[in-house]
Amino acid sequence: MDNKDAAVKTALFDRIFKPETITLSNGHTVNRPRSRMWLICGTLLVVFIISIKMTGFDLGILISRGNQLTFILSKIFQPNFGYFSKVINPLLDTIKMSVLGTLLGCVVGLVVAIIASSNINKNKFTLVLVRFILAVLRSVPTLIIASIAALIFSLGTFAGTVAITLFTLGIVAKMLYESIETIDMKPFEAMISMGCNQFQAFWAACMPQILPTYLSHSLYCFEINVRAAAILGYVGAGGLGILINERIGWRDYNGLGMVLLALFVLVLCIDQLSDYLRSKLS
Repeated sequence: MDNKDAAVKTALFDRIFKPETITLSNGHTVNRPRSRMWLICGTLLVVFIISIKMTGFDLGILISRGNQLTFILSKIFQPNFGYFSKVINPLLDTIKMSVLGTLLGCVVGLVVAIIASSNINKNKFTLVLVRFILAVLRSVPTLIIASIAALIFSLGTFAGTVAITLFTLGIVAKMLYESIETIDMKPFEAMISMGCNQFQAFWAACMPQILPTYLSHSLYCFEINVRAAAILGYVGAGGLGILINERIGWRDYNGLGMVLLALFVLVLCIDQLSDYLRSKLS
């Protein structure tokens, strides 16, 4: 009986782990590796179970408290339109922070992207240093940057503008220097050989090649920044986030619905404008 069980286990092991041998029409044989799908699924299942244990996820609580979600959503979807007069100024602050922060970040990001491009900047030290700074800017969430800016520059929209500028700088410079490293450098080298300095050569030979990409990246960051600016008020950086935090604290879900509706309309208009401009760039 033991021998039979051992034989069954050996056959099962061979079937799972050993490659399948296929005989071709010409008599040659090839080994087709076994699928690892069962191993991947098993690993994902183990990770899923461990994640549930570590996070304390409880489906029972989710089901039992589902009525609260329905209650809150029903209030949010009945916005208090009389509250709109108090939404206008924070909404304008959100737009101003997004526009100014995106503009400053994109302008500075262009300069930094040129310095971070290995085909333009041959100085290894500055190249590594600038890329390290960009990595740090991208790794820190906007809310954290806004919190630090609020501590340094006091509460208000200025701190939010600084946070958006730094975030945009990190994103635009990263995406742009990768684009610069893929362009055709022959016109740039030709202008350098004719006596132009690097700035003149880059502006005349490289800028036309990256301009559509640069503008597309800028529009993309503007879309992100409008959404980010709406929650910066949680850390005192101005904008709609102040009203959102305030309405949630007072359990005024109808007023919260008005704030979210105004934000939704704003984001929708910006998305449509951005799509239109991108179609013109392409």
